[in-house]
Amino acid sequence: MRYLLRIVELALLVLLIAITVQNSHIVEFKLFFGESWSAPLIVFLLGFFIAGAAVGLLATFTYYLRMRRELSQLKKELRQRPQSQVESDPSDALVE
Repeated sequence: MRYLLRIVELALLVLLIAITVQNSHIVEFKLFFGESWSAPLIVFLLGFFIAGAAVGLLATFTYYLRMRRELSQLKKELRQRPQSQVESDPSDALVE
């Protein structure tokens, strides 16, 4: 299975390199106030892909931090309760 995965990865890499070579012409990216950048198309595609991935990771990371903070608060509340008020875990009934 590992070898099949490597073959698929290699085929995908060759496909992406072929697409990159075919789209290597210079394009102009126009900005505000008459400014523009000129670079190969693949540079712009790669830049926007990296920017999108970074925004996605940042959004996921903030959600992760919020959930982690909420979990720590719930654990703290659970530790502060007297033992008699703490209900048993419902999954314990499955073990018995």
